[in-house]
This record gives sequence, structure tokens and C-alpha cells, in this order.
Amino acid sequence: MDAFKSFCSKLRVDAETGKANYAVIQAEDALSAIGMVLGANWNGARAFTATSGPGISLMSEFIGLGYYAEIPAVIFDIQRVGPSTGMPTRTQQCDILLCAYASHGDTKHVLLFPSNPEECFYIGMNDWMCPDLKWDDAYRPDRGKVLTKEEIEALPKFHRYLDKDDDGIPYRTIPGVSAKGAYFTRGSGHNQYGGYTEDSTEYQVVLDRLLRKFKRARTLVPPPVIEATGTSEIGLVAVGSSRGAVTEARDILAKRGIPIDYMRIKAFPFTKEVEAFMAEHEKIFVVEQNRDAQLRSLLTLETDVPKSKLHSILHYSGLPM
Repeated sequence: MDAFKSFCSKLRVDAETGKANYAVIQAEDALSAIGMVLGANWNGARAFTATSGPGISLMSEFIGLGYYAEIPAVIFDIQRVGPSTGMPTRTQQCDILLCAYASHGDTKHVLLFPSNPEECFYIGMNDWMCPDLKWDDAYRPDRGKVLTKEEIEALPKFHRYLDKDDDGIPYRTIPGVSAKGAYFTRGSGHNQYGGYTEDSTEYQVVLDRLLRKFKRARTLVPPPVIEATGTSEIGLVAVGSSRGAVTEARDILAKRGIPIDYMRIKAFPFTKEVEAFMAEHEKIFVVEQNRDAQLRSLLTLETDVPKSKLHSILHYSGLPM
């Protein structure tokens, strides 16, 4: 967060007025932090917060609100050792299942798994040598389906949770743009028109559409990085910062005449490339930094891979591999 603030003070200041075009707020706790992020994003700002596994636990109810009310939000989870507060200065990959299904209902969240500080845009508590960032001044962030004033005014009526394009993703508005685009943000039972409901059919319509929305993300998230020999029936699957250790192990095995194909998963939901890699290999080793084989569990829950194919290699001492 300190690094982010230092960049903002250089890059997010109005050249003419000297006014800051950003805000960094130290919240009193994890609940407040995610609450502020949801409030800011609902109001049209781009906002994120950073935390670790215990913070995700505390944020879970608000994360469910964001999912169900469909307010965009970004959380950086700098993974550390659990359970409870664990060893706060050590690292593991204990939060995979917690983050994938955070909240207390039928929720599934998009996850990204960077492997080093460069991939995660220098976020995290590390100093790491990497190439300078090459910025494109023409870049504009894709805000998704946000209606302009003209688009809102042209509608007969605006319904926040209606799937007009049949892709699972409804349109949204930003407060103050047009009174016609106003709606009540509901974290409680609502129908596709935004009204409160406890009608079973109306409730299921929204839940089913949210699942289609999540599946749609499969075509939008980054595909895995695959390093294949073309001759091996053995696959090795991992996420995140184990990359260096896995690469070294593959080199050692290759010198011993044991070629192994490697897939580093970069996102959840799993893309078609993940499914294809699993189908193409007879035996798959899943390397991860937790005791309970959470990545292996997620793969068996969310893909068609036979559980018997997957073999765990687990490292959970709190130290990097």
C-alpha cells in the first residue's frame, strides 16, 4: 500500500491544480476496508483493498454482498500461513478454497494467480528485480457494461439485474448520471428487476444467471502457462510463486531422462486449456503450498479430471519452496 501511494503521488495528481485524483484510506479493520471498496465501486470509482487470509475470513459477508448485489471489487490477497493468524511473516497457499467460494451461499469468485511481483504489478511485500513497466498512454480500462446518460434515457425502463444480452452480465449505472438509472442495491433476495422477493422461482432465476456470468469469465481470464515436451505422459500442475522451484525440479529430472510437462494455472474459473492438459496426461502431480491439497480439491470439484489421476506434492512449512 505504501508503494501504491508513492506511485499515486507521482502519477495521479492534476497537472493544473495540483489536486490529488486518488484517495488512500487506512480502515480500522478488514470489514471496513471491503465496505469502503464496495461503496466506492458502486459510486463509480475504481477501488481495491489488500489483505491476507484472516482478512478474507472477516470480509466474507461483504464479499457475498458484492457478489449478489453485483458490485465490482478487487481484493489483493497476500497469502500467509494459517490457521488463525498463523505465522504472519511466513507464506503458504492456504486461501485457495476460501477465496474461490468466499461468503456463506452459492458463490464463486474469479481468482488470478500471479507467480512473481512483476506479474502481480509489484503488489506484495517483496523487493524483486524486473524490467521497467512499459506504459501505454492510450490504455483505457474496460469498465464493462456501464450505461451513459444518453443510453439510460433511451431505455423504456432500467432493470439492474436483467440479462438483456443473454451472456449472464447485466448492465449497471453510476449514481447521479440519470434519475432514470436509479435502483435499490439489494444484498437480500431480489428478482431480475431489482425488487425484493422470497418467491422461489424468481430467486432461482437470479442465482442461475449469476452462475452463467461466472462461467462466462472462463473465456475472459488469462489462460495457463504450459511448457510441454511433447513426449511425456506425466503432467505437473501448480499455481503462483512455486514457479522457480518447479522449473528447477523439471531441469533436474530432464537431465535424468524423465521429461515432465508443466502447467502453471493463472486463473479460476479454469479455462479450456486447463481441461485439455489434464485430459492429455496419464498421471498428474499437483504441487502446492498447503497441507490439505486445496488446488487438487478445486480441480476435482470444477473439472472433469478423474480424482485417481491427481497426486499431491505438498509443502507447508511456511518457507518458500
